[in-house]
Formats: sequence, structure tokens, C-alpha cells
Amino acid sequence: MAFREISPEQLKDNPFTLINKEWMLITAGNQEQHNTMTASWGGVGELWGKYVTTIYIRPQRYTLGFVEQEEYYSLCFFGPEYREALNLCGTKSGRDVNKDQETGLTVQWDQEAPYYQQARLVFLCRKLYKQDMTEEAFLDKSLLDKWYSNDLHRMFIGEIVKVLEKV
Repeated sequence: MAFREISPEQLKDNPFTLINKEWMLITAGNQEQHNTMTASWGGVGELWGKYVTTIYIRPQRYTLGFVEQEEYYSLCFFGPEYREALNLCGTKSGRDVNKDQETGLTVQWDQEAPYYQQARLVFLCRKLYKQDMTEEAFLDKSLLDKWYSNDLHRMFIGEIVKVLEKV
């Protein structure tokens, strides 16, 4: 199956459903080595005159090093038939297993970012900003108790440089 490029304005999907309910794979790396992880937190919007994504990665995640090292990352969204693959990518570390082999997903490349052939929708993003969350920045301290025990996410904002839709 092939992809066609569309503009962000042509998206028909609800971003809340895409990210929170259907989940996404955050993928980064180079042609020698890459890693992916499942995420259900993030966002899309407009900032600094650009269409952007916001992703959050905990410091112990193997994928963080790949996102840190590379200029680009991808967000891949799949149909429900890939839920088991997304579960594996969210519970197993790329330090321990080859997620592509374990899931049967096939990586491809564009804009220096890996993404998956089986995805139905892909955002290719160029990093613009990163920041570590801090306890002091939380205005509602109950969120710390509910979501964090000893580590806080690193946030990345990336410009959406390309949207690919399965045809």
C-alpha cells in the first residue's frame, strides 16, 4: 500500500481519538539503528506560525536517546488490527527485543525519520524545542501524585513537515 502526502488541514481524524484512544508510535533513529515506543499522551496544534506536535517521553525510555540524537521523529497511527503490536511496543524495551521483528512491522524512511509501512497516518516532525518537566512547574500538585513517582517526562515540540495518509 502506498502513501500520499496531504496537508495538515486535510486531516479528517479527531486528534484526541488518534492519540488517546488509538495510540501512536513515536519513532526516531537512522538507517543503522532506530527504536519506537507506544504513546497515548501528546498533542497537535499551531505554535510559532507552524503546525506542531507535542510528545512526552520518560527519561528511562530507550526511544528517548534516539529522539535526542536525531533532528526528526515520526508519529504513526494504525488501524485496530495493529493493537497487539502497539501493546508490545509500549511494554517491551528496544534494549531487550527487536520490536520490528516481534511485531512484523516494516520500517521505511523519509526526511531522515523512520516510519512504518503498515501505518494508516504518519506525521514526520522536525524537533523545534525540548524541555524537562519540573515539579515546581505543576500548578495542580495532585497530578504529581497521580502520574509520577520518581521521574518526569521530557517534552518535545516538533514541526509537522509532512503528513502521509495511506491510499
